[in-house]
Amino acid sequence: MNRAAPIADPAAPLARRNPVAKLAAAAVLALALVVSLDPVAPALALAVELAVVPLFGIRYRVLAQRAWPLLISVLGAVLTLFLFAADRHHILTDALALGLRIVAVALPGVLVFATTDPTDLADALVQNARVSARFAIGTLAAWRLVPLLGQEWRLINAARRARGVDPGRNPVARLRLFASATFTLLVGAIRRGTRLATAMDARGFDSGIPRTTARRQHFTRTDTAFIAATCGVAALAVTVSVLAGTFRPVFS
Repeated sequence: MNRAAPIADPAAPLARRNPVAKLAAAAVLALALVVSLDPVAPALALAVELAVVPLFGIRYRVLAQRAWPLLISVLGAVLTLFLFAADRHHILTDALALGLRIVAVALPGVLVFATTDPTDLADALVQNARVSARFAIGTLAAWRLVPLLGQEWRLINAARRARGVDPGRNPVARLRLFASATFTLLVGAIRRGTRLATAMDARGFDSGIPRTTARRQHFTRTDTAFIAATCGVAALAVTVSVLAGTFRPVFS
């Protein structure tokens, strides 16, 4: 699956919101959920996020296929906490809070990028967020190149198999080949990025001349209401945490 391509119905109510509004809503939730170490606030926020997934025009099965790396990372973080925690008295609560917080913070980002066309995002950043065209178009170009990393990874492994390079069942050899392939992929990505930056400069993307826009991105009252509703959800999650007596500030 191309994890950089939209997977939502573009006519869904929340999928057609302005990309800047969706980014702002995700940022609001993230800020609200990282201020406390309790499990209540992220649990409530996650419940609301999962409830509104159909409004983004995404099926839960498709979302799970897109977000499975997130679930694996959560599993790894929780396992690490179990293995290396100094104080195991509250380890279950801490592990639950950590896992819920990671998913609740990351899921809005997954929804944003799964429902947003990269070109629309770049246009909205320039027109609505007043971001420089150089940064926005560079972001667009990088996003468009993400699928190539998966293709190159498959080509690197296919080329090695064609040359008879196979680690077999040796875990050490498999790890060594994985590290080597990762380094090869990194070098290729850096070279491609350098060529792309040079090509963009040659075409005047850093000339400082005001650029025109072919497609207008409108920030409507509905987008403002969407951000306000997200602020309400974030405030509700923190308030419930405080009232339940589980609120634990990060800097306490």
